Amino acid sequence: APPVLNKGDIAWMLTSTLLVLMMALPGLALFYGGMVRSKNMLSISMQIFVTFSLIAVLWAIYGYSFAFTAGNQFIGGTDRLFLKGMIDAAGNLTNAATFSKGVYIPEYLYAAFQMTFAALTPCLIVGAFAERMKFSAVLVFCVLWFTFSYLPIAHMVWFWAGPDAYTTKEAADAATAGAGFLFAKGALDFAGGTVVHINAGIAGLVGCILIGKRKGYGNMSLAPHNVPFTM
Repeated sequence: APPVLNKGDIAWMLTSTLLVLMMALPGLALFYGGMVRSKNMLSISMQIFVTFSLIAVLWAIYGYSFAFTAGNQFIGGTDRLFLKGMIDAAGNLTNAATFSKGVYIPEYLYAAFQMTFAALTPCLIVGAFAERMKFSAVLVFCVLWFTFSYLPIAHMVWFWAGPDAYTTKEAADAATAGAGFLFAKGALDFAGGTVVHINAGIAGLVGCILIGKRKGYGNMSLAPHNVPFTM
């Protein structure tokens, strides 16, 4: 029998998608905006807003497909470019597996939920070089980093066939062979610690080392202009 979707699961996933969206807008914009000087408040806010929006569009074009479809162990395929194939021939939404057997959610909802993480993660990096990079350079960097760092890591850690594929040893072996490289090694990342935080943290560290200290660092006041925003 086809799986029956649970309204509570869908409602909670919609709520969770909204919560992650609010982490970036307004959350991260205010968090970083409060730590920069007042003259850069608008700049850092727009970097967060436009980066999030840009990555959200790229996620629909190719990001979701490369992260969450079968390809190889390191990157996905092209089955979901422009989110194609997410409505079946009968006009029904396709389903995405969860971590519970027999429990599914609409794939469109899953793609939207994962989109918020994909768009939030490059925004995290922006705080590492706040006030020291041109707006256009930030956008170019975020597109390249999203494509060549976030998508492969997301696929390697999060892509698998779902619990219903693990019914027999033979089926489990086949499902594991088709899963992402790190997932097949036993990695479980429920909250983005690998895909989001370690991934963005390393990028931010490299970025701030390459760009160097702020002009005037140690010689002039660079105090946060609005600590309540950061709080």
